[in-house]
Amino acid sequence: MSARVEFFFDLSSPWTCLAFHNLPGVLERTGATAIYRPILVGGVFNAVNPAVYAAREQADNRRLQHSWKILKDWAQLAGVPMNFPSEWHPAKSIAAMRFCCALEDDQAALVRFARAAFASYFGRQENLDDPAVLAAVADAEGLDGAALAGAAGRDAVKARLRANTDELIARGGYGSPTIFVDKDDMYFGNDQLPLVEAALKRTLP
Repeated sequence: MSARVEFFFDLSSPWTCLAFHNLPGVLERTGATAIYRPILVGGVFNAVNPAVYAAREQADNRRLQHSWKILKDWAQLAGVPMNFPSEWHPAKSIAAMRFCCALEDDQAALVRFARAAFASYFGRQENLDDPAVLAAVADAEGLDGAALAGAAGRDAVKARLRANTDELIARGGYGSPTIFVDKDDMYFGNDQLPLVEAALKRTLP
């Protein structure tokens, strides 16, 4: 049976970290499966959502300031360490997402690596842009960090990351995480996971 949920994600997003942690519960309760699709969220912002950058530059942006408080509330509710922002924010994440793309055909390994990379960046405040950090994260998960770093530098992996990002843009996405149910039903962010769950239950045969 093909996966009913597609989870397009970038490791640099704290809201994606929360959604990544919370999605398995939705899948368990609905019996659905998911496929995880690495993207470069900066490429999405550049193409269709440049207002994100403008908002970050506004020192008195009340909505942005309040979002940090809500982020910590969600993290506490989910039981996810959230030591954010750190000195490495905002992360470029291109190296990290190439690591993910190199693992995309092995979804179990991708999920293990992504979970550990989220803990590295949002828990221990390590540098998500540093390939050495990423390789160490992979090694700790029983993956070959050096081999993965080599694979992440290949043209085919770079092209795959661009293709995933372009596909999300073409399908209407504007950030991370973007979640599709049954190909066309799009949701965005951790706070819309209850709607994802409702959609999965609503369309059960």
